[in-house]
Amino acid sequence: MGISRTKRGVLPLAAVSALTLALSACAGSGSDEGQGGSEAAADCAAYESYGTFDSKEVSVYSTITDLEAERLEDSWVDFEGCTGIDVVYEGSNEFETQIGVRAKAGNPPDVAIIPQPGLLAQHAKAGYLKPAPAEVEALVDENWSEDWKNYGTVDGTFYAAPMLASVKGYIWYVPATFKEKGWEVPKTWDEMMALTKTIADEGSMKPWCAGFEAGEATGWAGTDWIEDVVLRQAGPEVYDQWISHEIPFNDPQIAKAFDAVGSIVKNEDYVNGGFGDTRSILSTTVEEGGQPVLDGSCAMHHQATFQAANWPDGTNVAEDGDVWAFITPGQEEGAGAITGGGEFVAAYADRDEVKAFQQYMASADFANNRVRQGAAISANKGLDASLAQNPLDKQSIELLQDENTVFRFDASDLMPGAVGANSFWGGIVEWINGASTEQVLDSIESSWPKE
Repeated sequence: MGISRTKRGVLPLAAVSALTLALSACAGSGSDEGQGGSEAAADCAAYESYGTFDSKEVSVYSTITDLEAERLEDSWVDFEGCTGIDVVYEGSNEFETQIGVRAKAGNPPDVAIIPQPGLLAQHAKAGYLKPAPAEVEALVDENWSEDWKNYGTVDGTFYAAPMLASVKGYIWYVPATFKEKGWEVPKTWDEMMALTKTIADEGSMKPWCAGFEAGEATGWAGTDWIEDVVLRQAGPEVYDQWISHEIPFNDPQIAKAFDAVGSIVKNEDYVNGGFGDTRSILSTTVEEGGQPVLDGSCAMHHQATFQAANWPDGTNVAEDGDVWAFITPGQEEGAGAITGGGEFVAAYADRDEVKAFQQYMASADFANNRVRQGAAISANKGLDASLAQNPLDKQSIELLQDENTVFRFDASDLMPGAVGANSFWGGIVEWINGASTEQVLDSIESSWPKE
């Protein structure tokens, strides 16, 4: 997530060049064979199944902004050039609120890339979404697990194909700093807390830095912290009960997870390196939150795989590189539980060009085109893992594909929108600002929709 919005009219130079090449290639097919017409036709062969359209537009709206948005747009440049469809993209930090406003007003985008299955279900039940085309469902059946398909299915109807994925709960650090200081990567939660105290006592840097500011979505990065600890501390069964509201939000097991995270993010001795006191977490953007790791103002930063996109250009993400990461440890060494997230491509219109775009976004071609640009992974089985641009992305893909991994989708994304994309985020803000765990959990519990 970010602040600025990427518009179609301001493509990066690489994207403009790629678009020019793609348009030239497609326009050249069947023209002057002496000028490479057959070669140009081959360039668009992978896109023939989507059809061709004369100056048709598809509007797309999502939470994805800044560099990630540029890479997303780059990933469909060839699709545009070969099909004639102009994909008009808008990314916004106010997506979760504005998509509801626009849908209710009868002015939704053609396609929304929705990161919360709970919000997706809400829009499907309200009758805003169109069921996915049969071609899209066939691609998902071929390339995705049943669990992933179920996240895009509401009341037995399949609406949205998965897009990208993320593995959450990574702790980012500088290997050279750990080596210089003699710090070992912790293998359990207790070891991580002991390391945190060691770093704080030494006094050369704060153990942690964090940023939860994301416009109307401020607080979501804090919910990721809580979800990681619920899964590792209470286990997958309790995690599932929490999501489905079989146990209340203010259950003691959830309170325990809040307090465990609070022992870090609400402790002035432990945060917020490079920025200020604990409350500076709320004025520090998600994108900025981890940067002090690189200059030695803090030692560790909690964020998902997509943090790789937030580092400055040229940062080497590797075990012996500029920055690396370990998975938030569990109560016991070797616990294989991880949280993760993803996005789903849902349509509010069913024109042929919209269906063609949905089909492309569900394909392995899209997954490969996006992953090869870096700072992205996917659970699409057609993904060529060798295209991952750094070792951490490759490791994350392996984790997603490992049948022994206990994987749970981001809890707030599965909860009803009134909670997962509203009161939970807002509760984190109140909590960092000084509200007690009990106050916050009681407030969130009271917001759960009554059915």
